[in-house]
Amino acid sequence: EHAEGGKKAVKKRESTRMDKPQGTQELTQYVQELLGQMQGRFKDMSDAIMGRIDDMGNRIDELEKSIGELMSQAGISEEEGRGK
Repeated sequence: EHAEGGKKAVKKRESTRMDKPQGTQELTQYVQELLGQMQGRFKDMSDAIMGRIDDMGNRIDELEKSIGELMSQAGISEEEGRGK
């Protein structure tokens, strides 16, 4: 009984998510909706990744600036520091 109940629950969840398309027009609309959802998710992920890359770039710039300041305080020129 548990197995049947579980299967019914799964089928019910699937049918409430999206009904299966019946005709060619419904199939086309279904595929277009799926592609639109995928495109939206891809854009969101892409925006998040680009934001993280920008943050990392800013942090690297700050780190380089701090290293430069420390080197100048220690009396080391950038050329000497790179040569070692």
